[in-house]
Amino acid sequence: MPDTEELITDAVAAARGTDVRLAERQLDRLVVGTGAPDADAVLLRRLVRRFGLLAARGWQPVDLARIAARRLGARPARLAVDVLAAHRRDQTGPVPGWWDAQLAELGARVWWPEDGRYLPDWAGREGLDRITALREAVDVLAMAEGLPPIAVLRPPPGVATAPAPARGRGDAASRMLERVRALLAKAESTTFPAEAEALTGKAQELIARHSVDQALLAADGNRDDLPGGVRLSTDPPYAGAKALLVQEVAAANRCEAVWSDDLGFTTVLGWPADLEAVELLYTSLLVQATAAMLRGRGERRTHTAGRRTRGYDESFLNAFALRIGERLRAATEDSDRRAAETAGPDRLLPVLAARSEAVRERLDTLFPGVTRHRLTVRDAEGWNSGTSAADRASLDPGRPAGPTRQVRGRRR
Repeated sequence: MPDTEELITDAVAAARGTDVRLAERQLDRLVVGTGAPDADAVLLRRLVRRFGLLAARGWQPVDLARIAARRLGARPARLAVDVLAAHRRDQTGPVPGWWDAQLAELGARVWWPEDGRYLPDWAGREGLDRITALREAVDVLAMAEGLPPIAVLRPPPGVATAPAPARGRGDAASRMLERVRALLAKAESTTFPAEAEALTGKAQELIARHSVDQALLAADGNRDDLPGGVRLSTDPPYAGAKALLVQEVAAANRCEAVWSDDLGFTTVLGWPADLEAVELLYTSLLVQATAAMLRGRGERRTHTAGRRTRGYDESFLNAFALRIGERLRAATEDSDRRAAETAGPDRLLPVLAARSEAVRERLDTLFPGVTRHRLTVRDAEGWNSGTSAADRASLDPGRPAGPTRQVRGRRR
């Protein structure tokens, strides 16, 4: 009679395959062939071990929760969060503060009294029978065993490191970020595109000024900070347009972006203050772009009822991303020019150039096989509407359907 580990291995292998009947048979063998507490504890241990291996291979808590929700659904994602809590409980080495912060954001905690009771207790919380609970646990383990290594952006638990530089250091930085958040919140809530653009532009000016201040402080203090990275969700629908928006926002803030389409995220590399700016701007601009797209779609339907909207929506979002990118880069260049007049170009420009070069070196180290994905605009009306939504003040109704655009992506 196979032991519990072997039965779990067989069930996971079948779940990763394409034979649905075999997967059900192996799951039945797991249910019938083992005692429940033994199987539950062993399965949880297998999950914790696998999540620990993924942590060493670049996967952060938010990444694992996001990929579980993307591939399996909300309920298995909640199980994955519980596994992350168990993994944290079992850590004996150093655990970085950012790891615990992500777990807190996910609400990860060990709520069950003993590991042998975890799965039946989880099934009770979710209103599931035992075999369904086992199936979902096996599916999470099968998913985890199929995940590839990704870029290690920050040292995982168990690795002793110096404290990472805090984002947005100091009271002045905190006040600046609060002003940026307030401006972006107003931009999201207004129904006037020109006002939203002006507010977003002002936010970018503040961000660019703060970035220059941080660069000069780092240069004066001879700090040995290194560029870091964050991952931003670029899930369907319109994943390519979202990746393009991340790339445009990143470029305007001296960052580099790489889209992992198959995994549903874009990795942004840069300095801490710039990364925080990209996160804030991307989140806000995605809200603004979606709202503008829906308004444009509604107006379009009154004139062209029955036409398909996917090509329109995608072209709209691509045009929005490109035009917003132009405006953000213009705001950054203007801020840099004024900062150079104050600090002196001989002092500022070499610092900015050195920081940009460090980010590019980080990109080459983490993503040596990067390629480019071509995004083609297929709907002229959507392109023109998206451009107009991003820049009402310079509406050009005769603008053509736009060139193809490339987004840096990862080849597998």
